[in-house]
Amino acid sequence: EVQLVESGGGLVQAGGSLRLSCAASGFTFGDYAIGWFRQAPGKEREGVSCISRSDDATYYADSAKGRFTISSDNAKNTVYLQMNSLKPEDTAVYYCAAAPQHSVPTWPQPYGWRDRYEYDYWGQGTQVTVSS
Repeated sequence: EVQLVESGGGLVQAGGSLRLSCAASGFTFGDYAIGWFRQAPGKEREGVSCISRSDDATYYADSAKGRFTISSDNAKNTVYLQMNSLKPEDTAVYYCAAAPQHSVPTWPQPYGWRDRYEYDYWGQGTQVTVSS
């Protein structure tokens, strides 16, 4: 059974940091690119970051550049999203998702990774709340 389990969310003050984890099981970790998405109340789900498993190439939304860092630990089948300098507008439910690695070269550049329909598997999400 394929599972993506997010953890690490919580309540933090503006300017603070959180590290989200996405633990994957039930599939070959290296065969899938892993993306992080978020959805705030009343808004559409948006891509935050993605890591390609073939070359560890990373992608970031403009809102995340310079503040968030995506990384992976292959031994633990886990992808992390380190979030620094958090802002109230980062408040959302954060989801990780897995997309077939073989599709990555077909993604339109530079923002094809943000298409949620490219991702086959999704976690249940973890809430991040940033207070002002």
